[in-house]
Amino acid sequence: MDSMDLERERGITISSKNGSFVYKDHFINIIDTPGHADFGGQVERVLKMADGVLLLVDAAEGPMPQTRFVLKKALGLKLPVIVVVNKIDKPAARCDWVVDQVFDLFVKLDAPDDILDFPIIYTSAKAGFATLDHAQEGGSMIPLFDMIVDSVPPPTGNPEAPLQMLVSSLSYSPFLGRLAIGKITSGVLNLNKDVIIATEGIPSSPARITKVYRFKGSAMEETQIAGIGEIVAVAGMESITIGETLTDPENPAPLPGIDIDPPTISMSFIPNDSPFAGKEGRFLTSRHIRERLMRETLSDVALVVEELPDSIGYKVSGRGELHLSILIEKMRREGYEFQVTRPKVIFKESDEGTLEPYEDLTIDVDEQFSGNVIENLGKRKGQMVHMHQDNGMVRLSYRIPTRGLIGFRSQFLTETKGTGTMNYIFDGYHRYAGEMKNRNNGVLVVMEECTTVAYALFNLQDRGELFLGPGEKVYGGQIIGEHTREIDLVINPAKGKKLTNMRAAGSDDAVILTPPRHMSLEDCISYINEDELVEITPKSIRLRKTILDGLQRKRTKIAGQKT
Repeated sequence: MDSMDLERERGITISSKNGSFVYKDHFINIIDTPGHADFGGQVERVLKMADGVLLLVDAAEGPMPQTRFVLKKALGLKLPVIVVVNKIDKPAARCDWVVDQVFDLFVKLDAPDDILDFPIIYTSAKAGFATLDHAQEGGSMIPLFDMIVDSVPPPTGNPEAPLQMLVSSLSYSPFLGRLAIGKITSGVLNLNKDVIIATEGIPSSPARITKVYRFKGSAMEETQIAGIGEIVAVAGMESITIGETLTDPENPAPLPGIDIDPPTISMSFIPNDSPFAGKEGRFLTSRHIRERLMRETLSDVALVVEELPDSIGYKVSGRGELHLSILIEKMRREGYEFQVTRPKVIFKESDEGTLEPYEDLTIDVDEQFSGNVIENLGKRKGQMVHMHQDNGMVRLSYRIPTRGLIGFRSQFLTETKGTGTMNYIFDGYHRYAGEMKNRNNGVLVVMEECTTVAYALFNLQDRGELFLGPGEKVYGGQIIGEHTREIDLVINPAKGKKLTNMRAAGSDDAVILTPPRHMSLEDCISYINEDELVEITPKSIRLRKTILDGLQRKRTKIAGQKT
């Protein structure tokens, strides 16, 4: 059901999707929700449309931290749970251990006795079969469909009562405008029906339903009327948002809104003011950036956008580094050009002092790499909670400040040679862990606008690691490498070889360059310090100093040391 380019490239679900199928005269709606903790807002806003949940657990890995998050939300709404142990055809599958771990998770979350007696089914989605006994493989998905029909209750509600439909998701059509998606919990919704958009404590606004769509498979088909329990998309409202209720104008009955956990990390989005501004993007101004960010908040309820009080730009707060980097990548592909600052965690003040967000981190790694990973997490103020070894693999459980996870993923994959897996979930606010250094080395900063030359880069290789190769246009203040020492170094990457009539042994040696380090968007965001920015354009991602002029940077640094 993943349809976004980013979802297919990364192999993760980013936004929730709706679908349906018919089985034995039963019309069954499906809601696919993201598993990653950074996109938890997508889960929170759609769970009220569900009458039951399928808790999907890997037959080898067992429940992950985000499994706890999703299950906690489902239990809070008292939804019946079917445990689906998937990928039982894996050679490392350990189904009995996984079921025990799931039961322990239910107990930790104080699940009621009736939900503790949850039904279990074993599946292999890749092979296309489901079974009640994991020792017997083969067959079809019929046992899973039968379990859904038997375990999930039918929708409740009165078709004669006034209309109630809580908007849980939004879509957009270039022909119809905004589409509101939600589940009808009372009454009947039909074409050309007059409704009002209501919210508790807020004046209502009238609207008329111009189109009604129901989900068939993963697509939408037009219908004239829809009843209780159906998840539909309706058109005719220009200003509707998530959490509002479509209800009857004569007898309005708004439903309670959707509660969303607060964001934990923020970044500043500012217009691009570099010397190369406007050369690659189509949308450049702060007004363009504001319109796009506000449009994103309509469908992503976990995102918070505020204007910066002391400069031009916007403070964007979200659930994590990945949450914000996905937004940046989407804007970049749409033609936006802007700059972002280093992510900052959102602190809280209390009677105990300063509090900061912590994450519950779970890591699966080969034994030979566990020492490096433990050492790295120790430097990032991580506290080991549990360690378990099995068949040459180590599972590490940590409680770590959110600050410590910024930039950790790329280092982790390098240390484990791409074989390790990490998952984390918001654990709450705890005492401030102290200062944490981002990086130990300074950077190589370009002196003035020029084009890089292989001869100059060859001589700079001893000074540090380069981020780009020859023939690249750069500007003064741009960062093109990492210095070997702690201080920043201003360099001239366009310095050519001087011509001479004298010949000497070795003067005509071939210039051999070490391949530059190519950094992804997430790498760049986590690499920069407070006095640096990431310049985002549709074609390029550049690192730069906030103050481009070298003399002005020195004056600012001296003034900061005096104060």
